[in-house]
Amino acid sequence: MDSTRRSFLKILGVTAAGLTVRPSADAWALGAKPRGAAPLDNALVGKRWAMVIDLQKLTDKVRKDAVEACNRAHNIPHYENHDDEIKWIWEEGYHNAFPGQHNHHLPVELTRDPLLVLCNHCENPPCVRVCPTKATFQREDGIVMMDYHRCIGCRFCMAGCPYGSRSFNFWDPRKQPPLVNEKGEFDPPSPDYPTRMRGVVEKCNFCAERLAKGKLPACVEASNGALLFGDLADHESEVAKALRSRYSIRRKPDLGTEPQVYYLI
Repeated sequence: MDSTRRSFLKILGVTAAGLTVRPSADAWALGAKPRGAAPLDNALVGKRWAMVIDLQKLTDKVRKDAVEACNRAHNIPHYENHDDEIKWIWEEGYHNAFPGQHNHHLPVELTRDPLLVLCNHCENPPCVRVCPTKATFQREDGIVMMDYHRCIGCRFCMAGCPYGSRSFNFWDPRKQPPLVNEKGEFDPPSPDYPTRMRGVVEKCNFCAERLAKGKLPACVEASNGALLFGDLADHESEVAKALRSRYSIRRKPDLGTEPQVYYLI
């Protein structure tokens, strides 16, 4: 083997190693702790993260504030065309969110007013099973993550998700106008969440990048107590206590996905 060929193979090996390592490094930047690694300093650590949404506390302002907080935290652009929308958490009607749980004796306001829906971070996520590149993966604490560098835009995960909780970037989100705040001023992009490109899928990640810094999800902080977040494996956590004290429902529980977003009636 001549020196030129050896040099070529050496370069090829280094390149392949770089392609293998980078997704893990990027996942770390998003708060996705690699398997076996020590938790990040000051990170919120749990065995099974879950969210509880109190339908009795959802007002128009709470819903709006939660959605806007998420959009700003993750640089989610606003599109005039609904077909191009990127949705992490959004408003949905009761009958669309819970198609198999109609009950004539439910409070009128419960079925009349919209509620909030997002990725359910299922215990048994079908989106993870169908992803051919492992761009969609599940952390040990249950959070279902996206690695944009591995995503090839095949949209199998969108087809596999029974909740419609994933969005495809038909346009480059980095080229969209910045979000406008309540004063009518443009907000600069948040430096805490990385940009992504056209042709990839994205969704709610339970604010993994905020958990890594010891912060609660942005929507929870903005919800004035209507949204709770915590570790279901901890029986003294706020979410565990709330679920013991009130009746709750989940979206499409008969599918066996075991969604980890609960709604208090």
